[in-house]
Amino acid sequence: MRKPDTVEHLYLDFDGFFASVEQQVHPRLRGRPVGVIPFSGPSNRIIIACSKEAKALGVSNVMTLEDARAACPDILLVPQSPHLYRRAHNALLAEIESVVPIDVIKSIDELSCRLDPAQRTEPLAIASRIKATVAENVGPYITSSIGFAANRHLAKIACKMDKPDGVTVWHPHLLPEQLFTVPLPDIPGVGSRMVRRLCAANIITTEDLYRTQPKQMRKLWRNVTGERLWYALHGYEIEAPQSKRGMFGHGRVLPPDVRTPGKAREIARVLLVKAARRMRREGYYCSGLWLWAEHRAGRWSEGISLPVVHDDAALLAAFGNLWAKLCKVLGPRPALFRIGVTLYDLSPADRRQLDFLLDDDSERQRWEAINRAIDELNTRYGCTICSVGFWPRTSQENIGGKISYTRIPNAEDFW
Repeated sequence: MRKPDTVEHLYLDFDGFFASVEQQVHPRLRGRPVGVIPFSGPSNRIIIACSKEAKALGVSNVMTLEDARAACPDILLVPQSPHLYRRAHNALLAEIESVVPIDVIKSIDELSCRLDPAQRTEPLAIASRIKATVAENVGPYITSSIGFAANRHLAKIACKMDKPDGVTVWHPHLLPEQLFTVPLPDIPGVGSRMVRRLCAANIITTEDLYRTQPKQMRKLWRNVTGERLWYALHGYEIEAPQSKRGMFGHGRVLPPDVRTPGKAREIARVLLVKAARRMRREGYYCSGLWLWAEHRAGRWSEGISLPVVHDDAALLAAFGNLWAKLCKVLGPRPALFRIGVTLYDLSPADRRQLDFLLDDDSERQRWEAINRAIDELNTRYGCTICSVGFWPRTSQENIGGKISYTRIPNAEDFW
């Protein structure tokens, strides 16, 4: 296992990404505390993202509106615009790639670059060129914090040290002393549960964690992740194995005007069709559907097994069965607050395993041919002009496309 003796990785994190994109587009928001809310209108109860000006006054992402206004009475609220954030993300990637090749896109607002030998000698110059290029060609109100280190994990930690709009370079010969200033909960991979487990093992600080042996960390994490983290913190070039696709899903917090079972069913149906479209685009089938909901009486969820399918007809039929079960548990004054669908137990299209006891191959082929025609037609026109059954023709505020820190929406999510 190789241990680099110079900085080889750059990690970039955009500052208050969603709010800063709004500030770049809307001059009235610039330099002012901004909170991004889920919906337009007066029904919002939380802020899902905020600007760096709001953070400086004590506001944080995913904070109640009441608490945010208590910390910052002058906060300006704007409804989320996921389609705008997707376009900004793509524009920013293009500008950064003109300076240094992007190695991994970690999320809509974070990415990592691997530096070539010439770039490793001038990290501050590389950071300045990235910031200047973004400011000139996208806009000066979308700022970023950048970290440099021997590996991606250390670069990510360094990136958080001088926010917002900072640059931190951790040369290997200056570690581990710089790393020891980082609070233990700020180490990526050390969540709140793990902090409690580490404290129980008398590991209180980042220095304590650094001094721990790799096999002990494997034991504490109860898998190889702990040992892999040990090597990352000690500056070794180590990358986590590529994750495999496990599911496709969509969920949505429902605005007050669509919390009745009838209207919520329409939303859930659209979420399912959009998840199925994503699954087909990426070349998968599924053999399970999960429906979940949060309602006045609590939370409900249930799954159903399917033959290996990806067509809308089979999935919508299963959805109808699950929705009927949900309606039976709703009380006399039903109100649904959140709804979601998940397609799981995936099979790659080239390794599809059919059930030899189920003689529905000819019917499946017909429905799959119908779906191919529908998908091709929608792709040609860049919108949903054809669907199986109901499709909303009025605005439903980003059904299937929303703020996501872990997934970058596709253009098709907004069709």
